Amino acid sequence: MPEEIEKTEEALQTATFKTKAVVEQLTKGDVKGVWEKLWDSLQGEIWHFGKIILLAVVIFIVAYFVSKLIHKAFNKVAQKYSMDVSLVSIIHRLITLLMLSFTVLIILELLGINTASVLTVVGAAGLAVGLALKDTLSNIAAGIFLLTQHPYKTGDFVECAGMSGSILEIGLFTTKLRTPQGQDIFVPNNSIIGAPITNYSSNKVRRADITVGIDYGDSLEKGIKVLQELMERNTLILKDPAPVVLVSELADSSVNLTLRFWTENANYWDAYWDIQRNLKPAIEGAGLNIPFPQRVITFANKAE
Repeated sequence: MPEEIEKTEEALQTATFKTKAVVEQLTKGDVKGVWEKLWDSLQGEIWHFGKIILLAVVIFIVAYFVSKLIHKAFNKVAQKYSMDVSLVSIIHRLITLLMLSFTVLIILELLGINTASVLTVVGAAGLAVGLALKDTLSNIAAGIFLLTQHPYKTGDFVECAGMSGSILEIGLFTTKLRTPQGQDIFVPNNSIIGAPITNYSSNKVRRADITVGIDYGDSLEKGIKVLQELMERNTLILKDPAPVVLVSELADSSVNLTLRFWTENANYWDAYWDIQRNLKPAIEGAGLNIPFPQRVITFANKAE
């Protein structure tokens, strides 16, 4: 300890002496002499700092190219295993963040900064932020679950958390949907995990049920035949499983017949609307009727 104190005192005395000398030369107007003294006293530090800056630039360049190689290698893996686009995007961001953090830590070490202390401060700050943003962290956990378990993927049409639409992006915090009306909705991931998810795009084929009523006075067999032929003529409806017509209800004013058919998912709405449009002409063209709701009221005669 006494030796360190003596060295410190000597360094202070030397610095004081040099400072006084510089001040005296400035007072005399000897700028050139001042510059020479500053250069003599600081050139070692300047060269050392310049080397560190040059080395830091080299490290950044190397880290950039290494990051490019890692991204390229990961893209090949993602294509091989058909990973979801949103998951690929998030992993790319994580790779970039990790490479940047690693590079900054190396440069801080070069500058003589204690990185252990920096990491301790960052960890404590992260803990405090995590406690303050626990709801946000639950969204992140839900986002990781959605990305790894794949209840849906980008492009699927789903119904979740009371919303329905096509998946545009699955993020760590929210899932972005686009409704059939063209509206973009951001749904918190935590809300999605806590509710049932209906994925209309997970299967290649999809079944449609359309119900129509015919009059009680009409021939049931004729009605079934007309509707069966209507479905068989439609080229968007699959032959296997075969379309069928079922008597679904004997209602108050009509005999309800349900057309049940399967179609490819991409053709679902085209087939659905085409059958809907041709139902009325087909039924009326066969001499059948689509009845209006009606009630028969009978009045009893009271004997006087």
